Amino acid sequence: MKSYAVMLLLLLLAGCASSGRNSGDAEQPAVDTQASARIHTELAAVYYGQLQYGVALDELKYALSMDSRYAPAYGVRGLVHMALFEDSKAEEDFERSLDLDGTDSGTRNNYGWFLCQRGREKESMAQFMEAVKNPLYTTPEKAYLNAGLCEKKFGKLKEAESFLKKALSLQPKMTEALLGMAELSFARADYAGAKSYFLRLSRLGADLSAGDLLLAARVERKLGDRNAEASYKLQLRKRFPDSRETQLMLSGE
Repeated sequence: MKSYAVMLLLLLLAGCASSGRNSGDAEQPAVDTQASARIHTELAAVYYGQLQYGVALDELKYALSMDSRYAPAYGVRGLVHMALFEDSKAEEDFERSLDLDGTDSGTRNNYGWFLCQRGREKESMAQFMEAVKNPLYTTPEKAYLNAGLCEKKFGKLKEAESFLKKALSLQPKMTEALLGMAELSFARADYAGAKSYFLRLSRLGADLSAGDLLLAARVERKLGDRNAEASYKLQLRKRFPDSRETQLMLSGE
């Protein structure tokens, strides 16, 4: 699917370059520079998703050579630098993107996540809240999710629950928010609540990680449902035989 996306973007780029000149107007530029910047930025985002960071940076360099004020290119480059732990460059790019387009809530959400991962809680929450203020933001549940996960990271469980519930009110099938709520419920010793979230995940056919399966098994152990506990343990052992979580399970922890 990802390779198909790359091919599609390349075809779009070729079409942009070939259709930009009107045979009746020799002065019209052959390439729409902003459209080219957009397509190369989208292509860079695909490479970023494939962890091909060097190629992504090359695409972004070309995008910005076509339009040095194309805000999304700086936003995507910020994500690449974040992945490479080039923090000063990442922050500079996120800030530059928002200087050019302060209404881009997607970039604010990404910048907030960067700040959260670097331990800058207050700054990160300010970005998340600014993102959801925008009535044109089409996926505010993502910012609420990240705000919830960030607050959980810093031990603010009540605030985390509030944000995760807001995310689920907007997108009831959001796997990450359901898992976050299961973890919070377990931490509060609300084992029945934690089980209800895992049941919702099961109905959605969610692909649980080793850590998720171990937590689900622990929930069932607390509730005394040995059959459900055994089922989760079997999945963990079969799917992740060499994982740390499987070793913990086998040692009885």
